[in-house]
Amino acid sequence: MAMFTPQAADSTPQSDGQRVIMAWATCPTEHADAIAATLVEERLVACVNITTPVVSTYRWQGRVERDEERLLILKTTFARREAMTARLLELHPYDVPELLFVPVDGSAPYLDWVRASVTD
Repeated sequence: MAMFTPQAADSTPQSDGQRVIMAWATCPTEHADAIAATLVEERLVACVNITTPVVSTYRWQGRVERDEERLLILKTTFARREAMTARLLELHPYDVPELLFVPVDGSAPYLDWVRASVTD
């Protein structure tokens, strides 16, 4: 079985800072829109997808908790990662918010748009 390879994969060499990355963060529903809008307005991310409610089950301070949250899928560059992280931590109501980074590959025009959208 052949593996799927995007026809317009981003094969253009980029400096490490221009590498596009994706971040996942969860937050309470009532904070999702404000966090997303602020990060896009401040050019820290190009785009934020906000999922329908997800249920998270986790251990916190010795207890198993279960909460309904929103998953934020954020697209940015490696160069903007630290600034985006700092701002997300300022905006987020949790003591220890989930924030995971994933390197991505994809359509060259889309990745170029992400890079252009987060440029100062």
